[in-house]
Amino acid sequence: MMNRILSEVDPQMAAILEGEMKRQQTCLVMIPSENYASKAVLQTQGCIMTNKYAEGYPGARYYNGCQFNDMAESLAIERAKRLFGAEHVNVQPHTGSQANMAVYYALLNDGDTFLAMDVSHGGHLSHGRKQNFSGRYYNPVFYGVEKDTERIDLNHVLDIAMKCKPKLIVVGASAYPRILDFKEWREVADKVGALLMADVAHIIGLIAGGVHPDPVPYCDVVTTTTHKTLRGPRGAMILCKKEFAEKIDKAVFPGVQAGPLMHVIAAKAVALKEALEYGFREYQAQIVKNAKKLAECLMKEGFRLVSGGTDNHLMLVDLSDKGVNGQEAADLLEESGIIVNKNLIPYDTKPPTQCSGIRPGTPAITTREMREPEMEQIGMMISRVLKHPKNAKIRAEVRQEVMELCRNFPIYQDIDIWR
Repeated sequence: MMNRILSEVDPQMAAILEGEMKRQQTCLVMIPSENYASKAVLQTQGCIMTNKYAEGYPGARYYNGCQFNDMAESLAIERAKRLFGAEHVNVQPHTGSQANMAVYYALLNDGDTFLAMDVSHGGHLSHGRKQNFSGRYYNPVFYGVEKDTERIDLNHVLDIAMKCKPKLIVVGASAYPRILDFKEWREVADKVGALLMADVAHIIGLIAGGVHPDPVPYCDVVTTTTHKTLRGPRGAMILCKKEFAEKIDKAVFPGVQAGPLMHVIAAKAVALKEALEYGFREYQAQIVKNAKKLAECLMKEGFRLVSGGTDNHLMLVDLSDKGVNGQEAADLLEESGIIVNKNLIPYDTKPPTQCSGIRPGTPAITTREMREPEMEQIGMMISRVLKHPKNAKIRAEVRQEVMELCRNFPIYQDIDIWR
C-alpha cells in the first residue's frame, strides 16, 4: 500500500496535476509573483521531512527526533545570512502575510499606528487593508504615488509621517515598478523616530542579484517571500538586526504559528544555495532587461504604462483607453496562452473586481531563458490580442504562436512526479 504511486492511489488527482503541468509548460506565465522552482526545490519540498513536527527552534524543540530538522533549518538560516548579510534570520514563516503579521506582533501593540503604501497604489493587503488583520488590529495610515508622476514622493511621505507619528514605517509593494531607495527611507524614519520595515517579497531576488538597492543595511526588519524572484518554494523569511531577534522569533513561535513546515524550510535552504551559485546574478539582471524591453515594446504599441516604464521585474499597463478592463484583458490573454493578472492602477475609477490595468512580469519567462527578442514577440502578441478584443481568430493564432515559443524554450521536460 505504501509503495503505490499517485496514479495508482488517486488517478483523478494525478490527472489534475498532469493538466497543471501542461498548463505551465505551454503557457507564458507572466504573473510577476509566480516563477518556476527548480527540480531540486520541488524534490525537496516533497521530501521525508513532511512527516516531522518540530515546534521551536534548532536546539530548543518541543519534540524529540529533530536532529536532522535542526540541521536543515540551521543550513537555511546560515545561507540566508550569507546571501543577504543579515544579522538574524527566521525561516519559519509560511507566507509573506504571516511574516508581516509576526513583525507587527513583535514590534507593535494593538492600535499602534504604522505607515504603509495604500493597496490601491500598489501596496499589499497586509499593509493595512481594512479587511485584513493588519487593518483590523492596528491603525494604518497610508501614502501613495503622486498623480502626475505616479511615483512615491518621499517629501510627501515625510509630511504624512510628521502628522501621524507612526511607530513603524513599511516600505515595499506588490505593484510598484520603480526602484526603492532604502537609505532615503531610513532618513524619513529617523526624522519621526519610527522603526523601518521593508517588505521585499517581490524584489528579493533582484536584491540578491545586485540589481536593486539592498534594504538590509538600512531597515530594522525585512520580510520576504521565497517563491517569487528568489525562485524557491512557497514560503517566507524575516531578516532583522540582532536587537530584534528575540522579539521576532517569539512572535513567529509561539506568537502567530506553531509547527514549522520542515519540508518547505529544507526547500528554502536549497533555493538559497542556488541563489548563491554562479549564474543567479546574471539571471536577475536578465529579468530586469526583459522587463524593460517588454515595457518598451508595449509603449511603442500605444499602451500607457504607469510611471512611464519599469525599473524592476513588472509593469502596470493602463487599459483605460483600450475598451477593455483589467479582468477582461486578463481573460482574453489567458485564452491566448498568456497568463497575467488584473490590477488596480493608481487613482483607479474601476472596482478591484474589474480594475483598469494588468500587471505583466518577467521572472518566469526569464527562467525559461527567454531574452529581449522574445520580449518583443510577446509584446506584439499582447498588443494584437488587446487591440482586437472581439477577434477570436487572432486569439487562436496567438495561442499557436505561444505554443511554438514554449516548445522552443521548454520547462520541466524531465519531471514526472506523480507516476
